[in-house]
Amino acid sequence: MNELFSGNACFIITPYLYLLAGLGLLIICGNWLVTGSVQIARHLKISTFIVGLTIVAYGTSAPEMFISIGAALENAHDIALGNVIGSNIANIGFILAVVVIITPIPIRNKSIGFDLLIMFILIILLFIFGFNGVIGFFEGLSFVLILTGYTVWSAIKARKNNVNTLKIEAPTMKPLLAIIMIVAAIVGLYFSSGWFVQGAREIALQWGVSERVIAISIVAVGTSMPELISSLIAALRKEADLSIGNIIGSNLFNIAGVLGVTAIVRPLTINNQSLFITDMLWLFAISIALLLVMIPLKRGKINRWEGGILLLIFAVYMFILYR
Repeated sequence: MNELFSGNACFIITPYLYLLAGLGLLIICGNWLVTGSVQIARHLKISTFIVGLTIVAYGTSAPEMFISIGAALENAHDIALGNVIGSNIANIGFILAVVVIITPIPIRNKSIGFDLLIMFILIILLFIFGFNGVIGFFEGLSFVLILTGYTVWSAIKARKNNVNTLKIEAPTMKPLLAIIMIVAAIVGLYFSSGWFVQGAREIALQWGVSERVIAISIVAVGTSMPELISSLIAALRKEADLSIGNIIGSNLFNIAGVLGVTAIVRPLTINNQSLFITDMLWLFAISIALLLVMIPLKRGKINRWEGGILLLIFAVYMFILYR
């Protein structure tokens, strides 16, 4: 009897250990990736504005990238897709909301309207691409090309207008050490994403819920922790543009980068079309809510009560998801 109880307890606890170990290593490695990349950028004397726009936003989405690719290779398509949609919802309704509740964020970046437009275009394209039940190679390639074009355009515009919201700081790490940190981060992200997906799938079986529900809630919030940490630090340091830019940039990268690369590696099958449409409508709704709380886009401000509204929308979505 004791052996049976011990075996059952081990069966129940093990998935949570995989989940926690995977999440912890994902966050650590995501931080290493960002730190190492920023140090390399400083050695190359690249504007830190460009670093914030690309490396910080894209680097903090590295956990989503490895989770989705790993899930796709394991034929866990619901986790791969749910991770992206859920992370985007969590970035706005949970991550940004929590940051704003702690410290209101002023909107000072004049070009943020264009960034929001690209974000909405990508959401609409995802809805259209997924309408036939499959997000294939060419859809993924289209996302990656859009992301590449957007990144290049943003970098050129930043240089042309001499936009430097952050000072170019001297590197504090030797180039070789920074490269080693980046390589270690990528290796760690590869293994930790596998643990995380394994734990998530087994927990879904134990709870009797779908992989989609686990992916769009626990996995999505867990892989969004780097965004929470970086956005909160930026906001507390009065770098509001970096904080809000990290959220929008991460949402752009999640769809165009994470989902794009994943679909190129292995086409994603949408197992339940009606649930996909429901999730996309929630993503579109909370994105509209973000736009409304940011108006006016020039010299606007996201206040605590507006952050509370975003958090309430997210809480209602989670309640409906698990009811």
